[in-house]
Amino acid sequence: MDIISRAEWGARPPESRSTVPWSQRTVFMGHYSAASATQTPRQIQDYHMRVKGWSDIGYNFLINSVTGLLYEGRGWNVLGAHCAGHNTEAIGVCIIGKDQAGKQDVSDAARRAFKWLYEEANDRKGKRLQLLGHRDRGNTSCPGDEIYAWLHAGLPIVGGSTPAPSKPPAGSKPAPGTPIAFPLPAGWYFGPASSPAYSVSGLHERYFRSHTDRYWLRQWATQLGRRGWSIGKGKRWLGDAGNDGIYGPEYRGLAIAFQADQHLTQDGLIGANTWNAAFKNPVT
Repeated sequence: MDIISRAEWGARPPESRSTVPWSQRTVFMGHYSAASATQTPRQIQDYHMRVKGWSDIGYNFLINSVTGLLYEGRGWNVLGAHCAGHNTEAIGVCIIGKDQAGKQDVSDAARRAFKWLYEEANDRKGKRLQLLGHRDRGNTSCPGDEIYAWLHAGLPIVGGSTPAPSKPPAGSKPAPGTPIAFPLPAGWYFGPASSPAYSVSGLHERYFRSHTDRYWLRQWATQLGRRGWSIGKGKRWLGDAGNDGIYGPEYRGLAIAFQADQHLTQDGLIGANTWNAAFKNPVT
């Protein structure tokens, strides 16, 4: 499932940010915005920063209650501002919309997005996180009776179970080579040098898992070459500078083209989803 990045929804830069190691994450916490589902993450961010005086949008992630669109807030590894006294332990996820009595306000699409995000958090943690609502840790009625009951029921999907993964397209073949796990910390990506610290460009040659960022970015592009993409100096992609491991317009263009091919969010940033698609998705 795609996560709409901060860049895509037009987030303002945070005034400050603090990271949280996964060893301290123990809770996955549901919230509700109590506003119309037409409210945007940018509007919520503006309220949090301009009215509440916070350094950024308060939640780690947000989900539209109608469409099920999933948005990056502060992200996986950043301290939130969603539950006073419990932000270090809890990943805060806000469902944008209202909770009206006697009505199912949260669509199946939104529920599936929330459940997918919870399972992703468990995978990153390596064990199950505790499912809680905001009211379990604060003096509030958030996230509303509907979602609160759903959280404590274990996230059952209304209208049927989560669909099984689709079969690979006819005529496809397994991804070539040996899969390589995404080398950056959770929530980081290969991107412009002008972006925050979690945007890794290769310009300063930082080390991750005993290799430089340039090495890893070259590995990703090399894998695309194995998949049949024309990669390298004088070729269709990375034709000018070659596969030098320094993120710039050529890597961005290649990433967008590959994301379009794989039906991923086309932001030009090489995060875990774009990385894993290169090493795991079938070649058609």
